[in-house]
Amino acid sequence: MVDRLPVDTLPLSEGAFRFNFLRGVRVLDLTTSIAGPYATMMLGDMGADVVKVERPGIGDEARQWGPPFHLRQSLWFVSVNRNKRSITLDFSGEEGRGLLYDLIRESDVLVTNYVPRVQKKLGVDAASLAAVKSDLIVVSVTGFGLDGKRADWPCYDLIAEGYSGVMDLTGEAEGAPQKIGTPAADMLAGMDAAYTTVVALIDRAATGRGHTIDVSLVESMTRFLTPRIVSYLASGEVPRRSGAKDSVIAVYQAFDTADNPMTLGLGNDNIWKRFWAAVGRPEYAEAQDLDTNAKRRNQRQEIVRDIQDILKTKPRSHWLKTFTEARVPAGPINRVDEVVEDEELVARGVFYAMRHEEGRLPQVGLGLRIDGRPDADGLPPPALGGHTEEILKERLGMDETTIADLRSRRII
Repeated sequence: MVDRLPVDTLPLSEGAFRFNFLRGVRVLDLTTSIAGPYATMMLGDMGADVVKVERPGIGDEARQWGPPFHLRQSLWFVSVNRNKRSITLDFSGEEGRGLLYDLIRESDVLVTNYVPRVQKKLGVDAASLAAVKSDLIVVSVTGFGLDGKRADWPCYDLIAEGYSGVMDLTGEAEGAPQKIGTPAADMLAGMDAAYTTVVALIDRAATGRGHTIDVSLVESMTRFLTPRIVSYLASGEVPRRSGAKDSVIAVYQAFDTADNPMTLGLGNDNIWKRFWAAVGRPEYAEAQDLDTNAKRRNQRQEIVRDIQDILKTKPRSHWLKTFTEARVPAGPINRVDEVVEDEELVARGVFYAMRHEEGRLPQVGLGLRIDGRPDADGLPPPALGGHTEEILKERLGMDETTIADLRSRRII
């Protein structure tokens, strides 16, 4: 049993500050897992009023993803669901759907991750919703998009990473393809959905028109590979897996030192010269056959071997100090436990804890600062259906008797 958890050392958010740029915007979140919830969390972090609509007794599937659990909650769920209120509602039947439509009439944005077939079955496709509220912004986050032969295929982050080409380029040259160590497709698609929602809200404010936003995990992840794809399209050179030991930049990779590995990026001619001066070999930088990146790429293997021999002579701490002073891009290869102890990241508000009735919940902020402030506050991730009565009374004017009847019939 651990006496003290890392969350116990995080700065505690005390409810004093929250971005409110999207104040007044009402969002209905019908999503589960990671991508959709991350999108709506980003909107909530910016001040939108996000209502998370969940299945009675079940909720978002990510609530069951664990261990690890903390305060009886899935930490994967906790990571992408702050700044929301939760209502339980079964809208698979006519009465529940009617209640959902009533909530939609009081909303600006609806976000779903149902595939098109299920959207139509449940009456939450764009065409059905336009008849309910013509200026609604409908955001769909799916694996393959709303049209095409793959539109109704199931998809998770892992599948999208494979389709995109990212997995083929991740891993050692002679090893197997590898998934990125975070749900990258989910997170990217979530950011895309939040970004395009804000753009659509701006246009709606000017024109009064609603919009349908179609975000695909596969396409978001494919866009992540843009520099490699564009390079292939105009060169015909298929990029290969190299364990991050190959780049358009001649020296841009990890190296061993006398103790721990580090990264080094010699991205231009001036940095190239500063590096060799810093390691006491200024004459190396003056060699005419190495004075451009293109020339250095032709001799990459020899250069890497020489740099590796030098870096192995001293510990990483020595080289990081040396390269910082010389303005040479370099850094450690941190484990997660080392990342969350990074003093600069903590000081800039990237990691913090939210107060919960049973203790502290860890959070990772958006890593964005506006007017010198990070996002670092708001509502903790909600209990399943924890705001059902509050929302029905507030939005639909229901009384307690009506709510009790709906609950007895398991509609909420």
